Amino acid sequence: MTDAATRPVGDVDAFRRTLVAAAYRMLGTLADAEDAVQEAYVRWLRLSASERDAIANPGGWLMRATGRICLDVLGSARVRHETYVGEWLPEPVPVGASGDPVDVVVGAEGVSTALLVILETLTPAERVAFVLHEVFAVPFAEIAEVLGRSAAACRQLAASARRHVGRRAGADVPRGRHDELIAAFAAATASGSLDALVRVLAPDVVLVSDGGGIVSAARRPVRGADHVARFLLGLAAKQPTATYEPAVTGDGLGCAIRVDGVIAAAVTFATDGDRITDVWMMRNPEKLRAWV
Repeated sequence: MTDAATRPVGDVDAFRRTLVAAAYRMLGTLADAEDAVQEAYVRWLRLSASERDAIANPGGWLMRATGRICLDVLGSARVRHETYVGEWLPEPVPVGASGDPVDVVVGAEGVSTALLVILETLTPAERVAFVLHEVFAVPFAEIAEVLGRSAAACRQLAASARRHVGRRAGADVPRGRHDELIAAFAAATASGSLDALVRVLAPDVVLVSDGGGIVSAARRPVRGADHVARFLLGLAAKQPTATYEPAVTGDGLGCAIRVDGVIAAAVTFATDGDRITDVWMMRNPEKLRAWV
């Protein structure tokens, strides 16, 4: 029998990457995800050697523990978001980054800001059930242990979440078309032409900017093509030395804004195939560490 005392350093540490990926989808930020996973490992270490040896599937145990921790965090997160300065956005991460845990979090195709924003509208129980079952194929019997509900109730939660996500997801735009629209957006922004920028924005486009009270950002969503275009061009005028670099994200092509080589913002987008419908601008430096 494997010595249980060696498992946290050896066998079970191999699960950390998957656990961080799951926690990020449930919580929306790298820092919260890493903290949740670390707490799950602390709980594993608190088990006696005989208790750990009795667990046939340590990875499943750790996933359930992570799920329970995330459920608690999500309950308190709603209170924290209410006191957050300005708008709160999930943390965007660039696809293809080689650092740990970013490469873990984004996976092969990435995690879109669009999906994370939708997940924020779910109840904590719905979000945990959806992520565990739909993304990581955790059986409902095990999710029941996480949520303290019956397997049937967890199945209903996941189904409700799936319907909600489907209704809010919008058009399934081919990645190539999305990227064409963002390239047109970048060209219009660089030209400084208000008319050109308005033409690539949907009439009811919404821009949300998250500064976390640390840096300046729009305190409320900016709505409408003309208002969003003027906001973006005004921002560019205030930062004449800023560079706008294309960046691949879970949403498709995005943009990294750097001032004197230092990351100042990460911008992700949603489109309907014809125009840009959503602009998410992350300016909070605490949520930009993956972009440094």
